[in-house]
Amino acid sequence: MKNLTQPEPLQRSALAAHEKLDGGPFPDAPDVPGLRSLIRESWLRSAGFKANPDNPAAPLAMDHDELDDYRSRHPLATIMPVINKLLVQPSHDTGLLVAVGDEVGRLLWVDGDPSLQRRAEGMMFVAGADWSEATVGTSAPGTALALGRGIQIAGAEHYQRAVHPWSCTAVPFHDPDSGALLGVVDITGTAAAVAPHTLSLVEATVAAAQAQLRVERLQAAAHLAGTSVRRRSTASAARTPGGGAREGSLYRNSLQLLGRDQALLSIEGKTVALSARHSEILALLSTHPDGLSAEELCVLLYPAEGSSITLRAEMVRLRKVLQQLNPGAVPESRPYRLPLDLVPDSGQVLSCLRRGAHRIALEIYRGAVLPRSEAPGIVDLRNKVSSLLREAVLTDGSADSLLRYAALPEARDDVGIRRAALRLLPPRSPKRAGVVAELERLEAELSA
Repeated sequence: MKNLTQPEPLQRSALAAHEKLDGGPFPDAPDVPGLRSLIRESWLRSAGFKANPDNPAAPLAMDHDELDDYRSRHPLATIMPVINKLLVQPSHDTGLLVAVGDEVGRLLWVDGDPSLQRRAEGMMFVAGADWSEATVGTSAPGTALALGRGIQIAGAEHYQRAVHPWSCTAVPFHDPDSGALLGVVDITGTAAAVAPHTLSLVEATVAAAQAQLRVERLQAAAHLAGTSVRRRSTASAARTPGGGAREGSLYRNSLQLLGRDQALLSIEGKTVALSARHSEILALLSTHPDGLSAEELCVLLYPAEGSSITLRAEMVRLRKVLQQLNPGAVPESRPYRLPLDLVPDSGQVLSCLRRGAHRIALEIYRGAVLPRSEAPGIVDLRNKVSSLLREAVLTDGSADSLLRYAALPEARDDVGIRRAALRLLPPRSPKRAGVVAELERLEAELSA
């Protein structure tokens, strides 16, 4: 790797490339000798996202209340003491900032040198701001997430000109068990932020935090095993209205349903892809924590009249799958009920919408719930999530939120969303032409 603390001729090349931007996005990557290939490729992606190099600051993606709620539930919240000890505390006297962001590039925590924090506020390098490539172009947090590896970005290599006085190093944070991308850890400042040892320091910190996360999970699993009898003895009280919160796993167990024909189930760090029918069953049980009788589940599961014998056979097969994944996840019967809390991503979307946090809901939403399923209960859930999200975006969404929603497959022919976006877009916005073209296409198809 080049020594980025020696900016010449690296910075001359980057500044020369910026001159070719001509104050706006370019159709092709600038051909400037000395510009690093990863920077050239990132600039090209940034241009494709319509990121504006002359924007003075990153946009705020979450307000204070949304941010507090979101990061308290984020998987990286548990390892922040490690980040604080290894990076944040030393940074207070070194002229550096430490930022931790989520998997889509939104900063959740920013701490470090107080005077530098005040300066960084000028470009909105603050908790709650969106520093993804799609929004601000090339930056260490966003580009590290885009590439899936640690990187360093110096000065004028940033796509946004307001960030040229800064340099940064960032490393993605992956789940130590499933490998899923959870977020990013970043050091930002002046030349010291891209010193040769800084990347190794951040990588070592991420590795230590991953190890700590794994230890906490093992300890939690041991605790669960030791208290399983007590959990089951209190289960009936938990099912009774007013009987208190139902005890579940000590860390998140998730079910990914959005935009998938077959759900992805993750329990205690282990993940498995489910069959279409098992996806439907777990989706229905996860949304009915008090349980369902065989007759109730049949009504929700089968489009025509379903047989309880067929259901029992499916439950036997599902139990075998879950037994191999985690014995504590095997559903109970009479009624059919999950013994642990399973959080479907569709439930996360609905929870955000109930709090008025439609921007977070839109980030989580990856498409319709099990889009090919014809199970009546799934169809109802799919329609509920989709219609409530659309209503929230139409009622409170910004032009960017409306355009993000318009990019979803289910909104391909949504005239109302595009007209709403057109009303909110500034008269000189370059995005208006695309929206108008889409409306003309839809009107032509309707007239035909």
